[in-house]
Amino acid sequence: MDDLKAIARLKRGDIAGLSALVARYQVRAVRTAYLITQNESTAQDIVQEAFLEVYRSIRQFDSQRPFSPWFMRIVVNKAIKSSQQANQFYPLEMEEEEQDVYVDPMPGPEALIENAATEQAVWRALEALSPERRAVIVLRFYFEMSESEISEQLGIPAGTVKSRLHTAKQKLRYLLQGVMNDG
Repeated sequence: MDDLKAIARLKRGDIAGLSALVARYQVRAVRTAYLITQNESTAQDIVQEAFLEVYRSIRQFDSQRPFSPWFMRIVVNKAIKSSQQANQFYPLEMEEEEQDVYVDPMPGPEALIENAATEQAVWRALEALSPERRAVIVLRFYFEMSESEISEQLGIPAGTVKSRLHTAKQKLRYLLQGVMNDG
């Protein structure tokens, strides 16, 4: 069942529509929330809350627009809010079994990292970013979204996206300067 059919069914009160959307978007949503919050159980809770919000507000959704950006905006905003409320950054280290769940089949940032020491330095540097800046880095470099797509996804102006990306990249560059010069 495609998104339009699932949404139409859900708007009619048929829970099978929500089931189809969960099946299609759950993994990507949990992965996104995890990359922002750095906590698996928090990420799963966020995605569950996001699907509940979809269920409650689906009648306001404009079926002429794509579902994915609308839904992922809910997930990203909830993840940022959760990270801010926790007022802490979770370590980016994952247990081996957790890594298998969140590994993207396409080559990603990890493919560019040549050794474990560099990888740890990158994770530590990402931890130092605020949730808002970490979110734009994740969307830009992990999901390979354009700045305009990120702007639409987060519901913020393009200038804010550019500013957050610029600041985040500067901070990452500064934090990784010694590591990259050694390699």
